[in-house]
Amino acid sequence: MKPRDYLPGPADLEYIDRVEAPLHPVLCEIEVAAEPRGIPIVDRAVGRLLGAMATNRPRIVEIGTAYGYSTLWMALAQVHRGTIVTVDPDRSRTDLARRFWRAAGIEDERIQVVNRPALEALADEEEAALQGPFDLAFLDAIKTEYVDYFEALVPRLATGAVLAADNVLRGGRVADPTVEADPSTQGIRAFNARLLGDARFNATILPVGDGVLVAFLRG
Repeated sequence: MKPRDYLPGPADLEYIDRVEAPLHPVLCEIEVAAEPRGIPIVDRAVGRLLGAMATNRPRIVEIGTAYGYSTLWMALAQVHRGTIVTVDPDRSRTDLARRFWRAAGIEDERIQVVNRPALEALADEEEAALQGPFDLAFLDAIKTEYVDYFEALVPRLATGAVLAADNVLRGGRVADPTVEADPSTQGIRAFNARLLGDARFNATILPVGDGVLVAFLRG
């Protein structure tokens, strides 16, 4: 078997957990809280990827907060007390997320929550929190709206910024032409095609978690 044909399995994931830095206990708490309630959070490997990308990104915007799991991965990795704006209309979830962030030692002023539907907030020129420029944008919300998030965020990105989006493979549905696509799958296919075909970005899809599209804005 050629190395590129190898697909990582459970033993590889266990190995990564062993050799990586210990998981922050509050991240573990969020995982435990989210699972029985079916709250969508990113795969742990995606969290690690976001943490790596956030390291030197002082201003971050996130579309889709839920329990603040991905937010916390990025906040813990930021240096020089960077800031994050995260958008989610569900205040009950983001209030719980805020408690998790505080428990992890993240000061309130570092994370600003916008409790509005994302497209509404992004269309509001008076929403000061979303003016940018942002060094990293992460999308993990309504899949049918990914293209619209992208179009709204591009003018708000700093030169050299990175945009990442989760769930771009949707459990194999995006790649399988025989699947009768639901609206979310259709939305992701359109998003992948739109971004991978945009000459302003150097973009690729990583087979991490449920698929992460990573795109760097060219200088």
